[in-house]
Amino acid sequence: MRIDDQLHIDTPEGARLSLSLAGPLPRGLAYGIDLALRGLVLLILSIPLMLLGGHGYGLYLLLMFLLEWFYPVFFEMLWQGRTPGKRALKLAVVHGNGAPLTFNGSLVRNLLRTADLFPICYLTGFLVMLISPRQQRLGDLAADTLVIHLPAPPPAGARHPGAAEAPDWPLDREDQLVLLAFSERAPALSEQRRQELARLAFPEQPAPAALEKLRRVARHVLGEPAGQANGQPEEQQPGARP
Repeated sequence: MRIDDQLHIDTPEGARLSLSLAGPLPRGLAYGIDLALRGLVLLILSIPLMLLGGHGYGLYLLLMFLLEWFYPVFFEMLWQGRTPGKRALKLAVVHGNGAPLTFNGSLVRNLLRTADLFPICYLTGFLVMLISPRQQRLGDLAADTLVIHLPAPPPAGARHPGAAEAPDWPLDREDQLVLLAFSERAPALSEQRRQELARLAFPEQPAPAALEKLRRVARHVLGEPAGQANGQPEEQQPGARP
């Protein structure tokens, strides 16, 4: 049985984005954490709600519904594809091309958990994940989403001073994905190759200046504060790339 796997996505710009797919075990543990948190919330609120009689019971049922269906959607939108359970295990949900999770994607994948649950204990979802080459359950297939391991934070010594700079054009999703792929792969490329790629983005500038500007824009997309630079932020936002 596969537990984890690597997925390599080649961008239209020729960069490669590598994602570490999460298998059934870490995903099941993350779901268990979320299930325990939802149960704890229900337990804490059940006592005051029951004191309200019939109205309290109605509110309790409404709370159960909201926690069951919208708890994951709320946190996946709040924390870039992560619920508290996924965050604890350093997992995140992204789209199939590595792009950040959208509201529609989160809503579809979570509403279809009923199909994955059939007949009991997510048996259908588990079997589909074993068959799927990208470790996807039915909800993931419908929403074109993946659950991935977030990369480990880099060693402290890997950081070096540098400024971030906002781009002078509106970044779309593909631009963000390309920038992240450049940040990840730049240390393995020669200086000449890095400058060639930078000139594609800023052909009006000399190669060294274009490369430095591209690095500053990549730091901005990664959310690094001014004065810090690195190929990856401390807690990398899943799915962003150049």
